[in-house]
Amino acid sequence: MVKETGYYDLLGVKPNASPEELKKAYRKLALKYHPDKNPNEGEKFKAISQAYEVLSDTDKRQIYDEGGESAIKKGGNDAGDMRNPMDFFEKFFGGGFGTGGGGRRRERRGKDVIHQMGVQLEEIYNGTTRKLALQKNVICEKCEGRGGKKGAVGKCDVCRGNGYETRVQQIGPGMVQHIEQVCRKCMGQGEIISEKDRCKQCNGRKTVRERKVLEVHIEKGMRNGQKIVFNGEGDHEPDLQPGDIIILLEEKEHAVYRRVGDDLTLKMPIELVEALCGFQRVIKTLDNRDLVITSPPGEVIKHQHAKCIMEEGVPLYKNPMEKGRLIIQFEVNFPDTLPVAVLPALEQCLPPRQEVSIPIDAEVVTLEELGPHNNQRQHHHQAYEEDEDCYHQSGPRIQQCSTT
Repeated sequence: MVKETGYYDLLGVKPNASPEELKKAYRKLALKYHPDKNPNEGEKFKAISQAYEVLSDTDKRQIYDEGGESAIKKGGNDAGDMRNPMDFFEKFFGGGFGTGGGGRRRERRGKDVIHQMGVQLEEIYNGTTRKLALQKNVICEKCEGRGGKKGAVGKCDVCRGNGYETRVQQIGPGMVQHIEQVCRKCMGQGEIISEKDRCKQCNGRKTVRERKVLEVHIEKGMRNGQKIVFNGEGDHEPDLQPGDIIILLEEKEHAVYRRVGDDLTLKMPIELVEALCGFQRVIKTLDNRDLVITSPPGEVIKHQHAKCIMEEGVPLYKNPMEKGRLIIQFEVNFPDTLPVAVLPALEQCLPPRQEVSIPIDAEVVTLEELGPHNNQRQHHHQAYEEDEDCYHQSGPRIQQCSTT
């Protein structure tokens, strides 16, 4: 009869759990709560390590089952001597986990997986949560990542367990070349499992495919190309720490606004009468608010002139209460023609013309619309071709008349 189950509860197993179940539970939790991965979970990591250190030792487990945690702490000999959880972790995994103190070696990691996610400017402005469904490799639970029955996995006798074999190829008289290639027998695994002993669930691959849905939190003010990292959510491989899934944000082009740093810019077409006599316009913001802007009568807005509204740009990342500027560039639409009758009155309202002195021998020319039809070189080329045609057409006629 077990007196208390605190250590078992920490590992998430039942009091009658086998050593293999304890080992599997500790591996999973230790990787999850290691301080190099979760700096704020140091106490949790320590408690998990101590629980497994006790339960993985037959004698200590018996003491704990009979008297609980107090019996472990007060027990004789070394029953209550808890080792450094970091040292215990490294001994369990056969090496270090991170690059922290003590010169620990980094545990081998799987590859990171990078996903590009297209986001609208509205999502970056307002912040949002997107769901990403993906397929990933996870350790096969049925065979616990062995690929087959216990003791059925053997070292490949061709590559001697390293996954590569060397092939000798003759390239000339007395000359050979050594080529290293993936072992054809074990396909680079370094291990051989007979067909009958292979795990039926993973077929000896040690991993199975699993659908995973991640919630991607896009915070206000994030930038194009910014990374959102899900630690340890990459593909699982036996004896490797899982890599990360990295979401790379790709900002989509907006129909109205363009982002420049923390500023937003937009182009606003206005009529000439508005540029000269004033106007009011309504701007729809990216969070669906209406802003009214006013240009008072008498203030002239020049073509390509820009003005700004403070605190109406993109929210600052990690400080969304502050925003950049909304910059408006005005594009004045000029009329093609004006009624001649209104020109005298219009001239009275505008600055006077510049006085021009015309020389006596000046040539008067005509202004034309610029376009491909009035290219000067093309005009001369066509004229030259027309002259040539006239010459060739008149030439044969003269010869024909002289011979008849």
